[in-house]
Amino acid sequence: MTAPDCYACAKEARFDELPPRECVVFDQHWRVAHVFDTALPGWLVLLPRRHVTAVHDLTDAEAAALGTWQVKLSRALRGVTGCVKTCVVQFAETEGFAHVHFHIVPRMANLPEAQRGPGVFELLGGPEHERVTADQADHVAHALRAQLLRLGGATPQSP
Repeated sequence: MTAPDCYACAKEARFDELPPRECVVFDQHWRVAHVFDTALPGWLVLLPRRHVTAVHDLTDAEAAALGTWQVKLSRALRGVTGCVKTCVVQFAETEGFAHVHFHIVPRMANLPEAQRGPGVFELLGGPEHERVTADQADHVAHALRAQLLRLGGATPQSP
């Protein structure tokens, strides 16, 4: 099920055409993308592959995979970015972005206090020249795929 006015569903409808930054890795229930308007390399979103607008509407299978994804991606981000930890956030309240999605944000050691916790959202939507470029996000996507392989275990699929 998709929703016509949903950004995530529009991307999912073009799944086979997505660049690495839009489909870092995936499985039958979830797709991982690099955030498109951030100044922070490695800021990811974890999205269900069907249209869901509330966490309580996730299927048992989606819910069972959710925690595993969050931990694997956090480990991979640590290996790729050197972050001291990751923050996981879910709101899904913005017009066009009501599709459930989990922000998985690398918290770098040198991140200013004002941009820690909810302040990290200051790093979204800033001036174009401060944002991670498409090429940089693709590079991060490839590095995360390789890191997930190095970490072993059940590896999510990549295109």
